[in-house]
Amino acid sequence: MKRRSFLAGASVSLGLGGLVAPSWAAAGAPDFITAGNKADRTSWLVGLTHSGEVVFQIPIPNRGHAAAVHPRAAHAVAFARRPGRFAVVIDCANGREIARLKTPEGRHFYGHGAFSVDGTTLLTTENDYDAAAGVLGIWDATDGYRRVGEVSSGGIGPHEILRQPNGGFVVANGGIQTHPDMERAKLNLPTMRTNLTYLTAEAAILDQAELTGEMHQNSIRHIAIDGDGAVVAALQWQGTPTRHVPLVLRHRIGAEFEFMPHPDDSLLKNYAGSVAICAKSGDTAVTGPRGNTVIYFDADKGPLGSAHHGTASGVASAPDGGLLITRDGGLVHRANGVETLIPVEGHWAWDNHLIAL
Repeated sequence: MKRRSFLAGASVSLGLGGLVAPSWAAAGAPDFITAGNKADRTSWLVGLTHSGEVVFQIPIPNRGHAAAVHPRAAHAVAFARRPGRFAVVIDCANGREIARLKTPEGRHFYGHGAFSVDGTTLLTTENDYDAAAGVLGIWDATDGYRRVGEVSSGGIGPHEILRQPNGGFVVANGGIQTHPDMERAKLNLPTMRTNLTYLTAEAAILDQAELTGEMHQNSIRHIAIDGDGAVVAALQWQGTPTRHVPLVLRHRIGAEFEFMPHPDDSLLKNYAGSVAICAKSGDTAVTGPRGNTVIYFDADKGPLGSAHHGTASGVASAPDGGLLITRDGGLVHRANGVETLIPVEGHWAWDNHLIAL
């Protein structure tokens, strides 16, 4: 019996006005979701198991980036690759589009979002490009994802936003000013300022930590939260191309940044992609799609070797331990220093992120 057929009856109560929504079991019990592209240039939201089975593939309007997962239902918000204008809310159990989010005039998405603990509110990272300011769009998930306002992200170029264990949020403000009329030009590199901004559950700024001095051009883009509640960030160096700088750091509120140097981080070619931390071992992986490399750190944040993987992109903690990474031809699972290649049918080209469920 097919998994989707066997599990199709599963559901979960959202507790929102009596609404009942399908659980991830009804979507085929994926372990992860990601964005993928096919050879015909179509783009899809894909549900994957840790064994490489595609349990669903749902079309999206254009190339995707990351996705925000509802905490209490099999709903995902698929975001356009930045700078993008679309975000599609999808019921992954039946492939139905629930809502399509559109930014107001003068805004575009930056590819990421995060739900509140109860799933009633969605926050999205956006560019107020004429004002050269980052904002967080606020959307009411109980009212058809109606936009109800926005707040400052605390910097320029907000990229990834994550919900913290305490219900608050952390935003990686990459610091790079862009404008859609100038394609992907970076307009403020000499003066750019990048930071981590911590917010309360109500999206009020609680604290900020900024990279200054010679590191002010080390753009903070993608983040993960470790078992101690600290933020681990993947960086993208915008300074002198030939300079070798650390591309991973760790931070907690009230402390200084801790850079995590690695002997092989130069292989990333100044571009650290995604970052994830194994829930069981505490090991960290940082991907480098431009350098076709993944670097690893142990639970104490010390170097733990590296590996070559073509277009290594997304990474997430695997449900049975270890880390799972999207790469050319499928996936690679790493646990206890051993890597296992897992083919995935369909000749997929993966985008930047792998989201664990």
